[in-house]
Amino acid sequence: MKLLTVIVLCALALGCGYGSHSMAAPGVAPTITSFNPASATAGGPAFPLKVEGSNFSTQAFVTFNNTKMATVQDNSGEVTAMIPQAAIATAATVPVTVTNPGTGGIYGTTATTSQPMNYTIQ
Repeated sequence: MKLLTVIVLCALALGCGYGSHSMAAPGVAPTITSFNPASATAGGPAFPLKVEGSNFSTQAFVTFNNTKMATVQDNSGEVTAMIPQAAIATAATVPVTVTNPGTGGIYGTTATTSQPMNYTIQ
């Protein structure tokens, strides 16, 4: 009977979350509002792309056409990504996102990515 009582109490404690760790909370999602320059010329040279918006963390990075770019944060509303010549070789409309990486740990935050915004390569 004691064994059964101990098993039931352990099951209740585990079911209620006692002894378990909290999962990381979602981070603040960045938002893109504009690009500078607003478009690029196909076959043109490499260039710095300023992505403007809000809620960019200090470690935010830009993904251009599904490829992570080398990124420098200017402030919480602007990051600059170096776009290589190969990324704009042909005319297209490509998605751009900004990701705030997670802070890690069980009490940290998870990575969050902005909604994609299209960039035009003319």
